[in-house]
Amino acid sequence: MKEISCKLLVIGAGPGGYVCAIRAGQLGIDTVIVEAKKPGGTCLTVGCIPSKAFIHAAEEFDKVRHFANGGSAIGISVEAPRLDLGKTVEWKDGIVGRLTGGVSALLNKARVKIVKGEAKFRDGKTIEVETETGTQIIRAENIVIATGSEPVEIPALPFGGTVISSTEALALREVPAKLVVVGGGYIGLELGIAFSKMGSAVTVVEATKQILPLYDADLVRPVAKRLKELGIRVLTNASAKSLSDGGLVIQTAEGGSETLPADKVLVTVGRKPRMEGWGFDELDLDRAGRFLRIDDRCRTSMRGIYAIGDVTGEPMLAHRAMAQGEMVAEIVAGHKRSWDKRCIPAVCFTDPEIVSAGLLPDEARGQGLEIKIGQFPFSANGRAMTTENEDGFVRVVARADNHLVLGIQGVGQGVSELSSAFALAIEMGARLEDIAGTIHAHPTRSEGFQEAALKAMGHALHI
Repeated sequence: MKEISCKLLVIGAGPGGYVCAIRAGQLGIDTVIVEAKKPGGTCLTVGCIPSKAFIHAAEEFDKVRHFANGGSAIGISVEAPRLDLGKTVEWKDGIVGRLTGGVSALLNKARVKIVKGEAKFRDGKTIEVETETGTQIIRAENIVIATGSEPVEIPALPFGGTVISSTEALALREVPAKLVVVGGGYIGLELGIAFSKMGSAVTVVEATKQILPLYDADLVRPVAKRLKELGIRVLTNASAKSLSDGGLVIQTAEGGSETLPADKVLVTVGRKPRMEGWGFDELDLDRAGRFLRIDDRCRTSMRGIYAIGDVTGEPMLAHRAMAQGEMVAEIVAGHKRSWDKRCIPAVCFTDPEIVSAGLLPDEARGQGLEIKIGQFPFSANGRAMTTENEDGFVRVVARADNHLVLGIQGVGQGVSELSSAFALAIEMGARLEDIAGTIHAHPTRSEGFQEAALKAMGHALHI
């Protein structure tokens, strides 16, 4: 067996792992990263990036189909379009290939050694990797666990055949005529909307009383309206029970049962940390429920072992993992760093999109804070009018006493691109006056951000 030693070993080349390794390499740390598949992890290879490519293709097809049906108010008409999903998937795979190749190049540029294979702990300083050429032993002073997460499987609906996860959904070569989505969270609705726009008859089954249960009713309402326009059937307070020859058997809100016809059943009921098969039983790592417990420096309960990303808990977001990875690399290099982020923005790429940064109104009230809320609708925004999509709004939540901004939310076409402005305002401790006093370019949707701050102060100009 071959042996190598290093100062830093990163297990997993997802967003958190590869950023950690690149930053460590930039700082001159002798770094090794282990990954069994292509670099980029779930987000880049079968999650965030390919799903957004898929969503874009669906939107373009739906737009052309809309024009073909004579539904355009701006005078455009075309012949009936046709979708070749196989070519769409090839285009999506091309994007993924370019990005994974880019990550490999960045790791090589940072002089990070890449070991391809399955990693398994022997002890707190040693792992073994099964590679194509045999077993590789790696000894490290510091180890970062960045093993990520995987889809949750429903026992009664194991993945395979008719039942698919988001990974298989993004690789389909044909649009299913009837698609049932189990789970009305962001993954299920993003893909459900995309398939509906491509021509599937979609039904969403959600166990709670509301789709997108992590958001408040005001943010969800424009999405629910759009689902209805697309003809997507939504069943709340309902649960999937079993698969039958006729489709998916569910228990309805009334306590009865119904069989939903389905060519494919897409299960999107959440994700769980990848904890099996890594030899974690050989270690004495404290847990926080399903996740690894970490402190404000991403240190686990064992000296020299760090953990980042989805394996450490919510929010299970790629950009959180990246920030953790960069921080840990600098800590290993001897820098004084700790997790002091004030907010982690979250984006739901539904139609329309939802962005949330900081506290929702009820969360702020739950902390005993007296708040001011300013909300500005896109129906009063010139740029929204010129794009034929006026649904949604921007909302600012601030303390009533000193106007410190606590949270910013938005729902509408393209609002994901406002997420950085929202997060920056909260991270820098902005007050309503700071946002209201900043000149926002006209005509843009971002003007809604300024107007929402003005509204909270009592003097919105355009409503």
